[in-house]
Amino acid sequence: MARILLVEDNEMNRDMLSRRLERRGHAVTCAVDGLQGIESARRENPDLILMDMSLPVMDGWEATRALKADPVTARIPVIALTAHAMAEDERRAREAGCDDFDTKPIELPRLLSKIEALLPKPGC
Repeated sequence: MARILLVEDNEMNRDMLSRRLERRGHAVTCAVDGLQGIESARRENPDLILMDMSLPVMDGWEATRALKADPVTARIPVIALTAHAMAEDERRAREAGCDDFDTKPIELPRLLSKIEALLPKPGC
């Protein structure tokens, strides 16, 4: 299916979500901070990035801005993942360049539909 980069510093969240995505056929690469996420995106060229917004070293907002400013990674869709569910948080994530926004705790069916909507369609 898709190659997904999961940028998440919480080990339990990272393990749970990556296993659930892999069971659905996705290949998942993980990064634990924003800087590592940028480096992994450039190296791995994933189909989609799931970006936690509260990260060490470089937060998800700054990492997303850097990814969207780089011609090598700008086309990769980014879904913001955050425990902050206010409208202001979604606005801020979209202004940083995120293509969609989802809240924690993750509801997998909802997240999967957002992933599906952003992945390139076969034959395109």
